[in-house]
Amino acid sequence: MGVLSIDVTVIKPTIEHASAISIICATGWKQTVQGLCSEEYQTLNVQNWYHPERVCNDILTGSYTHVALVDSVVVGTIGGGMTGSQTGEVFVLYVDEKYRYKGIGRLLLEALTQQQLNSGAIEQYVSVQEGNYLGIPFYEARGFICKGKRSKVTETGETLVSLRYWREIVSSSVKDHVNND
Repeated sequence: MGVLSIDVTVIKPTIEHASAISIICATGWKQTVQGLCSEEYQTLNVQNWYHPERVCNDILTGSYTHVALVDSVVVGTIGGGMTGSQTGEVFVLYVDEKYRYKGIGRLLLEALTQQQLNSGAIEQYVSVQEGNYLGIPFYEARGFICKGKRSKVTETGETLVSLRYWREIVSSSVKDHVNND
């Protein structure tokens, strides 16, 4: 499954992409927590993070860094930033379920990783919901190693556990991690 069978373009997002990003992220996030938290918490979290106005603001501030387009339609997005002088973080990465397993996530991660390398990053982190069997294998296949767990009690009193993944990044290794399924 390493070869793209569709024409994908990865670009910087604009506010015109906000609605599509909102839908893809809200849907993808809810899939990662399905059965792990209540509908009430899911609704609150989606309203907070993936409301179109919030997404517009996050695009303008650079938190969403890239979108993947197929025939000018947003099919995936990634966001991240520098959390230290040499540390990059993946904040969000979702691909529309109709386009998963076609290499789009790899392209998005590669674009963000290159941006972070250009900003001086030598390491990269991502938090993945415990039990997220879409995200965990994806990141592990790209050289991320689980370094620990973080627990969070939600506004609804539920405990969610995220796994902290880390990898070292250097210019010559980005394509190696990205191209290996």
